[in-house]
Amino acid sequence: MYIDNFVVKIREKVSELQSEFEKLAEERRKKFHYSLKQGKIVFEQAAVLRHRLTRMKLSKFLIDSKLGAFITAPVIYSLIIPIAMLDLFMTIYQHINFRVYRIPRVKRSEYVVMDRQYLAYLNIIQKVNCIYCEYANGVIAYAREIASRTEQFWCPIKHARKVMETHKRYGDFLDYGDGENFGSKYRAQREKCRMPDPPMRDAANDETMPAV
Repeated sequence: MYIDNFVVKIREKVSELQSEFEKLAEERRKKFHYSLKQGKIVFEQAAVLRHRLTRMKLSKFLIDSKLGAFITAPVIYSLIIPIAMLDLFMTIYQHINFRVYRIPRVKRSEYVVMDRQYLAYLNIIQKVNCIYCEYANGVIAYAREIASRTEQFWCPIKHARKVMETHKRYGDFLDYGDGENFGSKYRAQREKCRMPDPPMRDAANDETMPAV
């Protein structure tokens, strides 16, 4: 009972922190003169002009780059192949398996967010670098959420050893070694995994949006 109450308090605290984060995000939008309109980032014209003045010219960017950057670039960008394959296979995986087992599918657009190309103070190479990073990290986050739902449905048991970082579903998993309650709690976890995702709030307009 104590553990359950503790988990509830943690969730309440997380919800409070999320609200604070959304307020801070709105303040940053006002500070840097941009807004979100129908999912698109729109900067004020004056801000765009200021950004263009601070953009480093491509020639200077290349001259200032060290030899190591040119040597490692092919190695870094070669990772796009397995990442794109992961993206494809995880999407196929959830569209087949999650439909069969009635698990809500993960909305890819909530994890793979591509918006840094709208920053006028980045030159073309910097934009390409940003697109690569946001895509790679977004796909990994997307894949992790699919994997976490898979784990909750088939093996929702905590580890006995310390885990460096856990996904958001891990806190509700069954205690390691609790064999007496495994059957009933296991079934409860499956039903919980099948529950629809909670509505998402659009922080820009402070509106509730249905999760798809």
